[in-house]
Amino acid sequence: MGFLFRVLINAFAIYLVANVVPGITVAGIGAALVAGLVLGLVNAVVRPILVVLTLPITLVSLGLFLFVLNAFCLWLTSELVSGFEVHGFWPAFLGALVISVVSWVLNAFVSDRGRVVVITRVSRRAPPPGPANSPDL
Repeated sequence: MGFLFRVLINAFAIYLVANVVPGITVAGIGAALVAGLVLGLVNAVVRPILVVLTLPITLVSLGLFLFVLNAFCLWLTSELVSGFEVHGFWPAFLGALVISVVSWVLNAFVSDRGRVVVITRVSRRAPPPGPANSPDL
């Protein structure tokens, strides 16, 4: 259930990016759903391999090369899905940034089981009285 919800989040993010970032187009909701599924699979299978292979470049760039990897994964998704197109590096880069932010914000409210998590503030209570918590006299 959690994977399906994340695919829907990716599809929503891709559809949003297609409307915001020039150079990225999506044919419709169906293409966005397929692109969300493929992007999830690319991020789960291909991206970890690329992260390991490009670790020296990532370390030298202080992690900024990961943005390029995200852009590459988005471009690869566009090559695999008909109806979803990314035209150039900069649209892929900006699109990957927006997708990452939207996915991060929406995934912050979803548990691993796909349930919406309500974040509440827990008030701190005073510790119970006892010998360990008594003030020094």
